[in-house]
Amino acid sequence: MAERRVAVIGAGLAGLAATLELVRAGFDVEIFERSRLLGGRATSFHIDGLEVDNGQHVFLGCCTEFMRFVRDVGMADRLRVQDRFEALVFARGSPASRLRAAALPAPWHLVASFLGYRHLDWLAKWNVVVALSRARGLRRDGGSFAHWLGRNRQGKSALRAFWEPFFVPALNAPLDKVSAADAGFVMSTAFLGDARGARFGYSTVPLAHIAAAAAHRATCVHLNSGVIGIGVERGVAEVALSSGERLSFDAVVAAVSPPQLARLLGDAARFGLPDLAGYDPYPVVDVHLWHDKGSLGFDFAAVLDSPVQWVFEKCGGYLCCSISAASDQIRLPASELIDACWNELIETVPGMSGARLVRGSVTRNPEATFVARPGIKRPGPMTAHRNVAIAGSWTDTGWPDTMESAVRSGRAAARAIEDSMRGSNVA
Repeated sequence: MAERRVAVIGAGLAGLAATLELVRAGFDVEIFERSRLLGGRATSFHIDGLEVDNGQHVFLGCCTEFMRFVRDVGMADRLRVQDRFEALVFARGSPASRLRAAALPAPWHLVASFLGYRHLDWLAKWNVVVALSRARGLRRDGGSFAHWLGRNRQGKSALRAFWEPFFVPALNAPLDKVSAADAGFVMSTAFLGDARGARFGYSTVPLAHIAAAAAHRATCVHLNSGVIGIGVERGVAEVALSSGERLSFDAVVAAVSPPQLARLLGDAARFGLPDLAGYDPYPVVDVHLWHDKGSLGFDFAAVLDSPVQWVFEKCGGYLCCSISAASDQIRLPASELIDACWNELIETVPGMSGARLVRGSVTRNPEATFVARPGIKRPGPMTAHRNVAIAGSWTDTGWPDTMESAVRSGRAAARAIEDSMRGSNVA
């Protein structure tokens, strides 16, 4: 039997995860990517001769499939993961405070450190603990996370020093736009289920290197190759390129965003998919700052009452300020963002006094994540056509829109194609 050919549209994490799974199953895979870069929303590029990520992408210890993906491409040693959850928190005019897990089973591993957290008073701490104890019921709550927090007596200080710093970046959306179910999933999976689940991790190499290692497994990679349509004729999947070519494959995996998928399919209902217009994009802005102070002695920290949100020391003299749910910042001039973040760090971060800004740069991702509106059902991998599957971090993986969800969706799409074609006589 001739080797079956599969087109994977999109070279983000979802498409690359699908590629690995399909190649492992014996398929001949061609990747089509409209950009010149690999990695999709988790990629890297050069700024003034330096390779930087298009944002500071962080994963947690519970993101097992993402870590497996990196291990499968031979780059597990390029991931840095905390031994236990630890987060430094800065606030202007206050001493820094630290949350650090103890060597105890969940959820008791966080209690001792939380009791010593300087940025909350005792009443606010108690209210947060009570709310966390009710988190498992969130998975059945159909309302917004902000509404649930209000019902559970989470005041301004708790929002400022706990819920917003940790959950806005985790879900990349304002708390009134986040579903209570998604927030409950994060709490249960990362903080309450396993003492190792909330450990922070990140790549020590530019993310495009990981993407390139995955793409290398494909038979062929077509960059700068826009796909403008997908169709099925007499059981054969057809891919229409912006160049005017039409190519035939045994199957297609479309690993793209909801708006892009809607354009490719033309009529989502014809493919048995629900409404693809019911997703709102939320941006991420990252401000890259190079300075003359060298290493400041921390890997990353939250910054309260600040547009910075989180700051990462990528190496001595290079800081990346990460701004999630950045609808207010996405259109600001780069110079304004650089000045605002630099002034915040000078005022807030120990060791920055007297530092001189050498240069700054801004990266923007206007569609960093997609959040389904209330009542919208996130689709699974299969369509009405057995040889067309979809993938993407926004699909129904059981996870919010994250790198972990992207990898899980790609694997699910590949397995769906494999299962649907098993025993088929399509050559």
